[in-house]
Amino acid sequence: MIFARRIMGVETEYGITAVAGDGGRSLTPDEIARYLFRPIVEKYSSSNIFTRNGSRLYLDVGSHPEIATAECDSLTQLLNHEQAGDLVVDKLAQRAEEALAADRVDGRVYLFKNNVDSVGNSYGCHENYLVGRHLPLRSLGKQLLPFMITRQLICGAGMVGRATGGFQPGFVLSQRADQVWEGISSATTRARPIINTRDEPHGDSERFRRMHVIVGDSNMSETTFALKIGSTLLVLEMIEAGVTLPDFEMDNPIGHIRDIARDMTGSTPLLLKDGGTVTALEVQEATLAAATQWLEERPDEGTPTEELRRVVDLWTRQLTALRTQDFSQVDREIDWVIKLNLLNRYRERLGEDWTHPKLAQIDLTYHDIRPGRGLFPLLESRGMVERWTTDEAIEAAVDTAPETTRARLRGQLIHRAEELGAPITTDWVHLKVNEPESRLVELLDPFEPVDARVDELLAYLDDNAGSYRR
Repeated sequence: MIFARRIMGVETEYGITAVAGDGGRSLTPDEIARYLFRPIVEKYSSSNIFTRNGSRLYLDVGSHPEIATAECDSLTQLLNHEQAGDLVVDKLAQRAEEALAADRVDGRVYLFKNNVDSVGNSYGCHENYLVGRHLPLRSLGKQLLPFMITRQLICGAGMVGRATGGFQPGFVLSQRADQVWEGISSATTRARPIINTRDEPHGDSERFRRMHVIVGDSNMSETTFALKIGSTLLVLEMIEAGVTLPDFEMDNPIGHIRDIARDMTGSTPLLLKDGGTVTALEVQEATLAAATQWLEERPDEGTPTEELRRVVDLWTRQLTALRTQDFSQVDREIDWVIKLNLLNRYRERLGEDWTHPKLAQIDLTYHDIRPGRGLFPLLESRGMVERWTTDEAIEAAVDTAPETTRARLRGQLIHRAEELGAPITTDWVHLKVNEPESRLVELLDPFEPVDARVDELLAYLDDNAGSYRR
């Protein structure tokens, strides 16, 4: 079974802080999170909700706001909804600043789409890909691990790395490389794996699995995000189609992932289980070659093949840049390259090494999502980085669920219930009207955007419109 049309989603955790503008004390993350979610709790009596566009918004462990996008079935659709998440949480941050002002607290709220805070705590950007039940996740993971370990070369967010584990301070390609401890595991926080095998398909468990990828960085660049998701889609398609990929099973994948993060040439030698060696760049080049050939035969469903050709074009240019060390053809498109150029300009101006605190400040400001304040949003507004989508498409995704997946049904019910003031309960699979009588629909096919049972639920809401308190 080949899922050329594939359900996918992204979970983004945001770093949060508040700074007092009048010299007063800074609020704790827990305090500012309460301000941030105050309007959500007031409206829904919960800090864990599904929104009008079918996504899940909630306060995660550690006072991290998190958005899990609705089910998407194409690359640009997913990008639009991931970017819409930034607008949603930034709007909450602006309302929190207004609430602080009303309480006579001169505070600015900062939300960062990154993965490591100032004291080394890590929070994630998790990717979810639907795969067929016939594919055991562990065997699938073994085929994917070489690609995932080396993927940071093409889509890492980059960061100023601290001295750790025998490594000296310096620039690293990935924020998550030092934060994962296993290749494939059912754990998520105790021992973060690259691929999580916890079996939560959020659908028909006899047909589907959900592959949960934990190793990826949060991306500010739209084009880097597209390359991250698009390249992974192509590799998954090839595995499911039985395309023979080079055998790069590694002897110590977790040891290698840290080395790769500190080598922007891609020449890190990786020890293979068969006793041979291969470089990180060679793993990516071999995978790219297979993906380029796959484009000539893949079913043109889900993400359009022409869109994936854009992915392969950027993938090719980035690997060429790594091999030649001439990054001029990608320095407006790849997060870690964009950030490294900014940091190097400041290093030259400061005449300092990587330990200067100004560099850490620039690194953090790159991930501030507030337009007009964050460094990457500023570059974007000035046309200094490339775009993949449009502001109009992102704005539309704030309140509109994907029209081609199950999320459409969830969005329809949430919209109508909010209009009528009707009490409902939703999760990824279930839609429930609570009053006047409880009615429940279970949606086990995430591909299906139309369901007569949901039409009946909507009609039931309309029939009882007069009984709800607005």
